Amino acid sequence: MKRASVLLVALILAAGCGDSDTAPATIDDNRVQFSAALTTANEVPPLVNATEAGASGTANIDFNLTKDAAGTITAATAHFRVDLTGFPAGSAITAAHIHTGAAGVQGPVLVSAQVASGEVALTGGVGTFSRLSIPITPVANAQAIINNPAGFYFNVHTQANTSGVIRGQLVRK
Repeated sequence: MKRASVLLVALILAAGCGDSDTAPATIDDNRVQFSAALTTANEVPPLVNATEAGASGTANIDFNLTKDAAGTITAATAHFRVDLTGFPAGSAITAAHIHTGAAGVQGPVLVSAQVASGEVALTGGVGTFSRLSIPITPVANAQAIINNPAGFYFNVHTQANTSGVIRGQLVRK
């Protein structure tokens, strides 16, 4: 018993002697982050209206997951933050989504960022929008994206390019 007490005190002292400026990293497996570098060159099919060819952006997407005791996802929501730049005067954002599809492949919408047409203001060709707590249904879609982010892309649509103006494959952070 005395040995165990001495060992416990030694462990506590050793832990207290560590670098106080660095906290141990915590892993939150209920939050998964992705990003996508959005360019016009990635868009499939190519732009129909080249006036927006200088547009680009970045999408940062966080999945917030609820899991059961076995670790299976039972609910999922997405937070979107999208920064846009290089749009010409008069461009109007009409939609933004996560789609199924590898690079160079067009695919169906999987998760909408729920952007209404004309809702995002582009001042001087620049704008930002955020959407919080967008449900991902069915939850199997969240697991599919987590398992293979490169098989999915995020893109932004405009009135001038209704099929999409900028696109980027998802990359897990």
